[in-house]
Amino acid sequence: MQRKFRLTRSTDFKRVRRFGKSYAHPLVVLIVQPSDQPKIRVGVAAGKTVGMAVRRNRAKRLLRAAMQRLLPDIAAGSDILLIARQPLPASTLDETRAALQSLLRRAGLLTSPDAT
Repeated sequence: MQRKFRLTRSTDFKRVRRFGKSYAHPLVVLIVQPSDQPKIRVGVAAGKTVGMAVRRNRAKRLLRAAMQRLLPDIAAGSDILLIARQPLPASTLDETRAALQSLLRRAGLLTSPDAT
């Protein structure tokens, strides 16, 4: 995922976590907060409950790769935080993408109903 689409500051993470609306899935938690900026920004996090550093990094790589393909179909003007859950590192990219699609649909962020 390109840097211009990332949440990078801890204050942004805290703001989205505190004031955003959350949607849960067994693999990932999605937290969304409307933004005044005309673009989408995505932050990815994996806590120690996911596992050691190798598993946490794999989980974050999976989330970034899955979001990369979905970014063109997401409505602009939102800050999104993705928090990995424990089973995520063992899942495939397709399973991760399907989980993100269902969460984005529930949040009403997908612009096209047949987004792949």
